[in-house]
Amino acid sequence: MVDPASPPIGPDEVWIRVSIARQDLCLQQGSELRKKYLVSTARAGPGELNGSGCTPRGWHQVRAKIGGHEPLGAVFVGRRPTGEIYDEALAVRYPQRDWILTRILWLSGLEPGRNRLGERDTMRRYIYIHGCPDSAELGQPGSHGCIRMRNEDVADLFERVPVGTRVVISE
Repeated sequence: MVDPASPPIGPDEVWIRVSIARQDLCLQQGSELRKKYLVSTARAGPGELNGSGCTPRGWHQVRAKIGGHEPLGAVFVGRRPTGEIYDEALAVRYPQRDWILTRILWLSGLEPGRNRLGERDTMRRYIYIHGCPDSAELGQPGSHGCIRMRNEDVADLFERVPVGTRVVISE
């Protein structure tokens, strides 16, 4: 369900709806569902505070798209490709790494006081929609705040949405 207080969605507008309860991401065009993906949101649940490890709720936009020419499984650190491709040997070598793979859709909050500015700023928290290892469980909370997707799925979504695409994250 779209928040009635939000700006209206045009009939041709492409936008993203993330459900924390269902652990899914829906690509919409107006009121029509175009594609549904399984995701994993924060293990710590929903929340907006800096340092919380929670997935922020409310209206956002895709602020930046990163990694469009990288191969599936490309590893990112600090939003930059490392030149590595994820595999089990790399996972063993770096067991504490929070793996950000394939593509990044960096989110920015659109609601001052809720998910933008001050102690509740989605962009400054580096909240992304991104790829994860194939071994990561989706369909249940498990991330550090971001929205994790299968590598093939995030690459597909990346190609379908432009910078500026609105994203609503709800419980």
